Amino acid sequence: MSFSSDVRNELARVTGEKRCCHIAELAALMRMGGAMLIGGNSNLGISFTTENAAVARKVLKLLKQGFDVKTEIMVSRALRLKKNNSYMVRVTPSALVTQLLSTLGIIDGQTLNAGKDSGIMRKICCRRAYLRGAFLGGGSVNRPEGDYHLELVTGNLDFAKTLLRLLRTFQLSAGLTDRKNDYIVYLKDGDAIGAVLQIIGAHDALMIYENVRVMKEMRNQVNRLVNCETANLQKTVNAAVRQLEAIRYIEATVGLQSLSEGLRETAELRLQHPEASLQELERAHGDQVSKSGINHRLRKLEKISEKLQGRSFSPGKKSTFT
Repeated sequence: MSFSSDVRNELARVTGEKRCCHIAELAALMRMGGAMLIGGNSNLGISFTTENAAVARKVLKLLKQGFDVKTEIMVSRALRLKKNNSYMVRVTPSALVTQLLSTLGIIDGQTLNAGKDSGIMRKICCRRAYLRGAFLGGGSVNRPEGDYHLELVTGNLDFAKTLLRLLRTFQLSAGLTDRKNDYIVYLKDGDAIGAVLQIIGAHDALMIYENVRVMKEMRNQVNRLVNCETANLQKTVNAAVRQLEAIRYIEATVGLQSLSEGLRETAELRLQHPEASLQELERAHGDQVSKSGINHRLRKLEKISEKLQGRSFSPGKKSTFT
């Protein structure tokens, strides 16, 4: 079962106590998965389709709790493997359905409301319920182990814009894009997705989500530290190799005795401790020279080697490098 299904199953068990919240949630559900039917005497009916049985049961419950309409549920069996069953909640056409659609804000008199439901979202509890209904009807969220992504998919541009504005009233930075014939309102920020789960009442899913996020962030931090430590170690090894090559070249050409006392001491210690860090070389010096001083001497030895490789010396000629 996907993480989105887990969230839907949890939300299907969440029911607000206020009638206004029931109306807001049902309105968003109908915007997402509902369609109007026309029956005898031009009476209107409703069909709502979903692949989640828990969502279908919740729609049926909200309809029965708040409205005196005749309902039925039908199941379409999947004919192919890996295809989910489809559940259709059907409200039989009658004169009462017009009042239902008017209460949900889907029609206003004889006019169809394209998706601007500000009238049923005046209270914050209703805004939360509306967002919950939108997720139940057409939302999905990635597992937190992967990329952070939550989206609400609808074929209605006006409704998509309403969802976008709604998310922004909660100070969430959402985006809007289109995909084929659908419009997608999406979030890609982990904190924002966690906030949405809290807003719509998916508290169990939020706990799982945050636990995984914490482990993921810790793992990423450890990886960054390990990568940084590995890079620093590689840098230290590369520097030590250069220094050893420089010292050995000096030794082979003019001898270490040509160096000043301080440079000769550092060169000999580097030869004795080829894998030592600057801090370890500092201790080998008896803490008489700081790390920066040792680093300066080693750089000086490299420069001397570079100069020697660019010059020729007579065997009997003596020179002291400082």
